[in-house]
Amino acid sequence: MPTPTKGPRLGGSPAHERLMLANLATSLFTHGRITTTEAKAKRLRPYAEKLISKAKVGDLHNRREILKVIRDKDIVHKLFAEIGPQFADRLGGYTRITKTLARKGDNAPMAVIELVQEQTVTSEAERARKTKFAKDQAPKATEVKDDEVEDADTKDVDTKDEAADAAETEETAADASEDAPKAESKKDGS
Repeated sequence: MPTPTKGPRLGGSPAHERLMLANLATSLFTHGRITTTEAKAKRLRPYAEKLISKAKVGDLHNRREILKVIRDKDIVHKLFAEIGPQFADRLGGYTRITKTLARKGDNAPMAVIELVQEQTVTSEAERARKTKFAKDQAPKATEVKDDEVEDADTKDVDTKDEAADAAETEETAADASEDAPKAESKKDGS
């Protein structure tokens, strides 16, 4: 006789659920945010927060406990070296679940689960605002400079053209004056 389940399981069997949660937690710690179904996100939240709490302690026993669950040593190192110290001052609530639009294929309710990074989000928003402000200001300044440069270039070209025209006029006048007396002298001499 099969053993009864105490509640709904993700993926059917308890072993499959444990593996799915371990893989979801690995992806969450790797990328910082993942998109999954609401049910998986709700089951992942306490699982991931317990792992982060163990990483905050940072001793060998907790590292080995996490290595039983998360098989990737690089992710475990990141959890202990970066994520744990990041949440050292927080007592809990390391993740945030945000509901999104339903999945297109089967209309399953979707959610984004992410690590809470208040300082990073604030600094990113501030950086984006400054970048946008700088981009808005830069084209205006460039346009003014381009107009000034075009005006200056036009004035320089006009001045150069006038000087060249004047020089050519003087040369042709001098040539004409030289040619004219010679022509008269030829007429006189013939």
